[in-house]
Amino acid sequence: MPKNHGKGGKNRRKGKNENELERRELIFKEPGQEYAQVLKMLGNGRLTAHCFDGTERLCHIRGKLRKKVWINGGDIVLIGLREYQDSKADVILKYSPEEARRLKEYGQLPENARLSDDINAEEGDDDIAFDDVNIDEI
Repeated sequence: MPKNHGKGGKNRRKGKNENELERRELIFKEPGQEYAQVLKMLGNGRLTAHCFDGTERLCHIRGKLRKKVWINGGDIVLIGLREYQDSKADVILKYSPEEARRLKEYGQLPENARLSDDINAEEGDDDIAFDDVNIDEI
């Protein structure tokens, strides 16, 4: 067996993803595209999303995003609609929370859209009040 004299594997050759710090240009929807919020991840590169046109669709994550961009429930995504299947769509782009906020400011997203930041802020109010009950009385 030959000895491995290299300086790492393929992960070292890929390099680090340092472009996250830059602000990219905001991409708006075009005809045949729609904004959606992820409801549930199904596995195998699929998810269910609630589109802001009022339809719930089964979406497929395209190969370019599949292992590079992690999508979770509550994320805002841009989907491409299929002309031949209205109940299915393809995920084109995932918006960061800051980009989703900017879309909402521009009026692209409806006012009732709950962004993931809004959901996390509401979950922080977990004040639980317990009644003072004597344990001997129970």
